[in-house]
Amino acid sequence: MEGVTILPFRGVSPDIARAGFIAPGARLIGDVTLGEGASVWYNCVLRGDVAPISVGARTNIQDGTIVHVTTKQYDTVIGEDCLIGHLAIVHGCRLHDRAFVGLGAIVMDGCEIESDAMLAAGAMLTPGKRIPSGQMWAGRPAKYVRDLTAEQLAGQQAGVANYVRLAREHAQAVQGQG
Repeated sequence: MEGVTILPFRGVSPDIARAGFIAPGARLIGDVTLGEGASVWYNCVLRGDVAPISVGARTNIQDGTIVHVTTKQYDTVIGEDCLIGHLAIVHGCRLHDRAFVGLGAIVMDGCEIESDAMLAAGAMLTPGKRIPSGQMWAGRPAKYVRDLTAEQLAGQQAGVANYVRLAREHAQAVQGQG
């Protein structure tokens, strides 16, 4: 994977499932696990140096995002089929399957975003907060705004499928450059 940095730390190397995509410029360090078909886009950093980071199948972590941990108490677990927008910060938290983190949003230590829940673009979820399933939170600090519609939830899943397809295309384009 040319242009990608994959580094062991304290004797632990990233574990990357097949059929995923790691874009040039991405950095994966230490105890990082990527599930089948997950994608880590251009210039992302996933640094599992002091606790583990786990990313589920088909989840996409978009350009410029930082995923980190604080301690074993605040590892980072990201479920399957999650959308994480460009320039997000995901730190020491839990994102359940099908969670959505908008562009430039921040998820802090001890937070939880349940399945089919959304943190809107630019929002900041302060330490220890939880977004229940089906809700959208926005603002700095983030607060409940409204429930998500069935159409929005379907749109999120269409976004996941689109990123899986797009990741395959980018992988082919990157391989074609070598």
